[in-house]
Amino acid sequence: MITEYIYQEYLKTLLQGDRNKCRNTIQELLNNNIEVRILYENLFSRSLYDVGYLWEKNKISVAIEHLCTAITESLITMTYPYLFSAKHNGKKVVVTCTPGEFHQIGARMVADFFEIYGWDSYFLGANTPETVLYNYIDDTKPDLIAISISVNFNMHILEKLVININQKFPNLEILLGGQAFRWGGQEIFQQNPRIKILENLSQLSNNI
Repeated sequence: MITEYIYQEYLKTLLQGDRNKCRNTIQELLNNNIEVRILYENLFSRSLYDVGYLWEKNKISVAIEHLCTAITESLITMTYPYLFSAKHNGKKVVVTCTPGEFHQIGARMVADFFEIYGWDSYFLGANTPETVLYNYIDDTKPDLIAISISVNFNMHILEKLVININQKFPNLEILLGGQAFRWGGQEIFQQNPRIKILENLSQLSNNI
């Protein structure tokens, strides 16, 4: 269980850039058999949203925001011995970022989350070119594609990408998410029944 005290202490050390203290917190939680899902939802994801909010409000610098992201990415790897032990169900998902997007940690956590629930996830990372993505979908034939968008002014790029995916792969389900939707854009995709837009990892748990 992640108490509010544990969370606030972790957030404080994360903002201080104290990688070792953050690692100690994660290791202690893992030693106490915390569910990896809870760790992702209630510590990693929550803290990054709080860091992003602080940056938006000019409470912290972009340097601190980048540092927190880098530390979190390194901490996520600590969960992998537990993460990839789940029994797989044969389903496949390709997880990528919108072209032009360089914030990949949210998409990476989504890919890991699918692994928690037994999917084979293929994480393509940030700024994957469209042609590369289409070729990879052709090769892997996934059941689902999940696309992350962090910056709202890239919404028109995502819209174009989704149109092309619908044309090339008319039976492929599409999952969209990311902080960009906090500023709107959901209405662009609401008419397509094969598209779901999720706001956070908790909602993802209920839709896998």
